[in-house]
Amino acid sequence: MSISINAVKRDVKGTGASRRARRAGNVPGVVYGGGKDAVNLEMNHKELFLQFRHEAFHASILDLILDGKKESVLLRDYQMHPVRNTIQHIDFQRVSATEKIHVKVPFHYINADIAPGVKLGGGIVAHILTEAEVSCLPKDLPEFIEVDLAGLEMGHSVHLSQIKLAKGIEFVALAHGNDAGVAAIAKTRGGVSDDAADAPVAADAPAEKAAE
Repeated sequence: MSISINAVKRDVKGTGASRRARRAGNVPGVVYGGGKDAVNLEMNHKELFLQFRHEAFHASILDLILDGKKESVLLRDYQMHPVRNTIQHIDFQRVSATEKIHVKVPFHYINADIAPGVKLGGGIVAHILTEAEVSCLPKDLPEFIEVDLAGLEMGHSVHLSQIKLAKGIEFVALAHGNDAGVAAIAKTRGGVSDDAADAPVAADAPAEKAAE
């Protein structure tokens, strides 16, 4: 999936200039890295948000079209308005085709409904992680990573080392000796909770008082 972002250079800097850009329906931003100077940008909010709301926008190599010239970039940071849910500022980093990048990629869980721990044991799947950081060349970056739960038993979990990755991709945590758990199947509680079962019954209180 190819995602393109149209942008123009923003010559005027500062808070006031950013506010004016937002009032005009644009998003201020910056692109940096790749051995080049940082460049201040401005993008149409409506066009940008249509792309931004897709999961792939956050874990893909993007095509930044800046004044007619295309650059490969990654989304590195953004700020949202706390009430309006609009993008207030956005940062992109240039990437080189020959240099490895570190990017957080989302997990897509499949076959949870046929996992023995769910189908036979009546358990529920607990997603311990929703994403993980990977290291790879830009051309190898996946939009998401599939985690197959088909063989997961009750009380068991899936770890990073058990997830198959395409050639050239590795989990950063695993490379540092951290084989983190990704998902597990836990027992569901039937009836009232243990705390509720241990609590005194309110209806008994008057009887106890009368007995005194």
